[in-house]
Amino acid sequence: MFRDGDLLIGGLFEVQRYLKVFPELSFRTEPKLPQCELFYMTSFQQALTMVFAISEINNNPNLLPNITLGYQIYDNCLRLGVAFRGATALVSGTEETVSDLNCKGPPPVIGIIGDPGSTHSIAISSVLGLFRLPVVSYYATCSCLSDKKKYPSFFRTIPSDAFQVRAMVQILRHFGWTWVGLIYSDNDYGIYAAQSFQQEMQVFGHCVAFSEILPNDNNPRDIQRIMGVIHTSTARVVVVFSASSLLIPLMDKVVLQNMTGRQWIASEAWTTSPVFRTSRFLSFLGGTLGIAIRRGEIEGLHDFLLRVRPNNDQRNNIVRIFWESLFGCTFETGGKNTEGEQVKKLCTGQEDLSTTNSPYTDVSGLRASYNVYKAVYALAHALHDLMQCEEGRGPFSGNSCAGITNLKPWQLVHYLQKVNFTTGFGDHVSFDKNGDALAIYDVLNWQPSSDGSIKLHKVGVVNEGAASGVMLTLDEDAFYWNFETKKPPQSLCSESCPPGTRRATKEGLPVCCFDCLPCGDGEISNATDAVECMLCPDEFWSSPDKDQCVPKEVEFLSYEEPLGISLTTASLLGTCFCALVMVIFAHHRNTPIVRANNSELSFLLLLSLKLCFLCVLLFIGQPQLWTCQLRHAVFGISFVLCISCILVKTMVVIAVFKSSRPESKGAMKWFGAVQQRCTVLVLTALQVMICAVWLSTASPTPHKNNQYIRSKIVYECAIGSVAGFSLLLGYIGLLAAVSFLLAFLARNLPDHFNEAKFITFSMLIFCAVWIAFVPAYVSSPGKYAVAVEIFAILSSSFGLLVAIFAPKCYIILLHPERNTKKAIIGRETQNI
Repeated sequence: MFRDGDLLIGGLFEVQRYLKVFPELSFRTEPKLPQCELFYMTSFQQALTMVFAISEINNNPNLLPNITLGYQIYDNCLRLGVAFRGATALVSGTEETVSDLNCKGPPPVIGIIGDPGSTHSIAISSVLGLFRLPVVSYYATCSCLSDKKKYPSFFRTIPSDAFQVRAMVQILRHFGWTWVGLIYSDNDYGIYAAQSFQQEMQVFGHCVAFSEILPNDNNPRDIQRIMGVIHTSTARVVVVFSASSLLIPLMDKVVLQNMTGRQWIASEAWTTSPVFRTSRFLSFLGGTLGIAIRRGEIEGLHDFLLRVRPNNDQRNNIVRIFWESLFGCTFETGGKNTEGEQVKKLCTGQEDLSTTNSPYTDVSGLRASYNVYKAVYALAHALHDLMQCEEGRGPFSGNSCAGITNLKPWQLVHYLQKVNFTTGFGDHVSFDKNGDALAIYDVLNWQPSSDGSIKLHKVGVVNEGAASGVMLTLDEDAFYWNFETKKPPQSLCSESCPPGTRRATKEGLPVCCFDCLPCGDGEISNATDAVECMLCPDEFWSSPDKDQCVPKEVEFLSYEEPLGISLTTASLLGTCFCALVMVIFAHHRNTPIVRANNSELSFLLLLSLKLCFLCVLLFIGQPQLWTCQLRHAVFGISFVLCISCILVKTMVVIAVFKSSRPESKGAMKWFGAVQQRCTVLVLTALQVMICAVWLSTASPTPHKNNQYIRSKIVYECAIGSVAGFSLLLGYIGLLAAVSFLLAFLARNLPDHFNEAKFITFSMLIFCAVWIAFVPAYVSSPGKYAVAVEIFAILSSSFGLLVAIFAPKCYIILLHPERNTKKAIIGRETQNI
């Protein structure tokens, strides 16, 4: 198809699909041109859209005034050789002789609209790019064409496969399909798209379950092998990058083998193809999701298409072929054929196209045609901007401008890179630095129509902004799912790992095939399919489900728990027993047994024991600064006071025995009441000094300990200074050892009521308890260390109370007849 004009725009379209007869290769005769068949109505509509756009531009006084655009359009027959022949014809012309030996004037065409195929565009742009002739494709999507070094003059009004792939992966991510199959055609479009798809899937940690090449020759064995792979794979989602013509044998097999239960994802190359939108494929391909070129509207195009009529100009033979294909007629002279069996139908050229129901007249879903429309206008706007240049202010060397009479292709490329306009439909058209158009797609869903066929339903939009990246918008209520559940299928190699677990990849398998391992103690994962578990902060611990960090339980010996209640009860009982003994001794203070046992030291001993019992209460409850400082100080001073009284009592007993002998008559003068009080006071004062120095230099403080039990915080009192604490215990141990030694030496003194024996026994209990305390205290964790210390305090206190005072109370309360001076002295005289 052609039309003369001041400047020509070339076009390459795949109006006819296949070669009917391959020309014989002979070097004796001139090769014949290839013949094509299977007229493609949709592609013819696209070619006439270019004609319509040029006609519209010529009638627009505001765009390219005083310039008439013409066109030359060739059919590529879906063959690279034919497409390349047409491109060279557009660039160099078809004249056999050169009319202008100086090669002046504009080129035969200022730019080419097409080719729709990626492989064709690669070959054509590789050659035409050397001459910087602009090529604006409306359907070639291979991402490789974005390489400006290889294809410096290539532009397109359709997004590249790079964005198409990102858009498809966004859809897969939206529905959680991480385990998908991949089928792609064995050409540049399919190979580059498959490579980009696999790389994009790896970025998001998704996996391709299988990857199969769809052969161009439709070999039955290869088709059957691919069917076997699809059938055995656990992937329920299959992504296909291929033209519809190459998919026909595979989809026929899908129908013949009754393969259902697959969710097909279609690339833009076959999403809108009418080949599969019949009732035959509904049960198998219904619910297919695909992305399609942005749909647009072109006002006036429908009426223009209806006005197309054949003419007698043989160079516009595409219109004639279209007319013959549509009405099954011929423009040749009617009459009988050679066999006389059939009369050929004559075409008048006046048939009404509005009554035909074909893709040619359907303008409800202009996608590729809309891209053609934008491509023509892009060239026109670039040419218009070029004409608006003011001499001396141009963009070229010396601030020069380009001229129509001496137009260079590379000058038009310069303006084409800066094209920026808006179509009548409201779409913005411009090209980025790679010559790619604004990336935007419609998301289509194949749904059943009322007549049992498949209709295309728009369910979303995906576009790419400069700042926001890929943006996917879906109307999920509008989806049709071809499954019994009427819901999206699951396509996973392994089920997602819930929060609280982490993914562990199975050896030798893709990353999408994994086991879910629970997080360890103190670790969490709060997201699905977490690769690693996170450690909780020091004062937090993992919840039972290991999905969040919760504050650690604070552990200390409290009054509310059974152990705390038991120890508190024992402490109060010991205090009450001490008070009871004091009452008994006070009531019987004038009896011989009380007076004989140094009543003043006995009362002081009972008071110190009461303090020992009461200091236990400082060890129970949440540690505070004042309780931490007082507990060991009160404990240390109370026990020193207690042991000091026992030590003085032991020394008094020994002194009394010694004074009964003639050679030691003056022994008692060193152990009078004043000396006894001073001794107790001095010994206790030393412990007070130890505590004062300890508290003033390295005082015990409350401390949250995370080391004993990782899942809990043990709230304890840090002793501050180990030396201070050791000195406090060592001083108590020293006094206890001296008391035990003296009492042991005096255990056999001849007395009816031998006080030294009871002191020896009490000191034996005391020392045994505190010797056992040290290893038990060190090995006990947390609050149990405090419980061990309390138990040692209570045990030693009860041991002293029972061993020293129980025998006396026994005689006072149960055998008062033995509580006489005669009974005590008699026994002593008898022994003497």
